[in-house]
Amino acid sequence: MAGRGVSPLPRVARPYQGRRAGLVSRLVASAVDAAVVGLLVGAGYAGVTAIRFILSPRGFTFPDTSLLLSMAAGFGVCVAYLTVCWWSSGRTYGDLLMGLRVVNLHGQRMHLAGSLVRALLCTCFPIGLFWVALSRENRSAQDLVLRTSVIYDWQSRDDQRLRRTRG
Repeated sequence: MAGRGVSPLPRVARPYQGRRAGLVSRLVASAVDAAVVGLLVGAGYAGVTAIRFILSPRGFTFPDTSLLLSMAAGFGVCVAYLTVCWWSSGRTYGDLLMGLRVVNLHGQRMHLAGSLVRALLCTCFPIGLFWVALSRENRSAQDLVLRTSVIYDWQSRDDQRLRRTRG
């Protein structure tokens, strides 16, 4: 909060604060998250490669990966990334950039089990996101099943708590 009565939230964004996010915002956030997962998988491969080199520099060869192993690693990293992000703060890095937050039926942060199930559904059935375009409530197939929502939320929880205590 910059000062008393002054909101850090841009004036044009204020009407959307707390409303359910649309398809484009969610697609952009998902693309950013897919890039983050790709970087994490690549970093894991680089780490394994470095360890192999340190242990056997003379006989070093790059690790050979199969498509199945790569897909399994990507799946595991994606589920872990989404679960931890949604459980801890309600938002992934892509959500943070787009001003989005995943909330449960009561508008609160999700529990660990709910975050894990949502991450599994989103990773196994990513096309369910496109249901947002058909839904009057801007909900994906995963949101309908789990009764969750993705809302516009540019303010951090700390900003909101500070505003409540001061104002």
